[in-house]
Amino acid sequence: MASYKPGQIAEKTVETGVAKANNPWTVAVVLGFLAGAFIALGFLLDIRVIASAPKEWGSIATFIGAAVFPVGLILVLTGGGELLTGNMMAVPLARWAGRIKTGAMFRNLAIITLSNFAGSLFVAFFFGHVLGLTETGPYLDKVVDMAGHKLHESFLQSFISGIGCNWLVALAVWLAYSTDSIGGKIIGIWFPTMSFVAIGFQHVVANMFLIPAAIFAGHFSWTDYIMNFIPVWLGNLVGGSLFVAGAYWLAYLKKPHTAVHPVNESSQAPSSTATTPLSDHA
Repeated sequence: MASYKPGQIAEKTVETGVAKANNPWTVAVVLGFLAGAFIALGFLLDIRVIASAPKEWGSIATFIGAAVFPVGLILVLTGGGELLTGNMMAVPLARWAGRIKTGAMFRNLAIITLSNFAGSLFVAFFFGHVLGLTETGPYLDKVVDMAGHKLHESFLQSFISGIGCNWLVALAVWLAYSTDSIGGKIIGIWFPTMSFVAIGFQHVVANMFLIPAAIFAGHFSWTDYIMNFIPVWLGNLVGGSLFVAGAYWLAYLKKPHTAVHPVNESSQAPSSTATTPLSDHA
């Protein structure tokens, strides 16, 4: 079982980001659809588990739902998928490292946004609406209540919530890259993901399932959803690309400046140059 130090994880993540950016669009679409569907299934499980919980349980019910939600990200990172929030960390890190162009980065994020939305919408419509798993009894009440809380936040609140969410989700992906063990990956994924759900931060792909599920049931509007999508997408991008990718690029990958000492003209021997060694951050 191989495990990696933070600096090694950074290098591994850069290679992963390069591979993601260079995926053929057909591969990206298929894997993006799967990832959107997997996250939606994890959210559907959350709703089905906690919707009937007694009100007296309070935050315990929230904790139980948060504890089952990570199955979606586990499926993405172990079964195969391209998830927008993870790509918002890995692909920008490849860009920070100078391995891909800015256009390639945004091309990937655009393709994965659309394909994640298709996968999430598939689960919301066919499993939630047609099958009725989000439109009967307490399940409908829970969907409408949760979607309402997301939509009633202001633009700034949704943006900041998005930052907090992808700070944790991108760290879950980072920890999954830290080991080659399936068990290690699951543990690394589980706790940060559970944390963002329990806290109530906004995840753009999870919202791609939740809010359309409420809309299909006759609540809210697509305009309401767009006004939520924009700040959450931007917040998730900042959380992944700056708070994780940017921070670790500065810590582990940014090349140190070379300190060059001026030549002493009175010296007969050639002057030497000194370089500052890169410190071991691991």
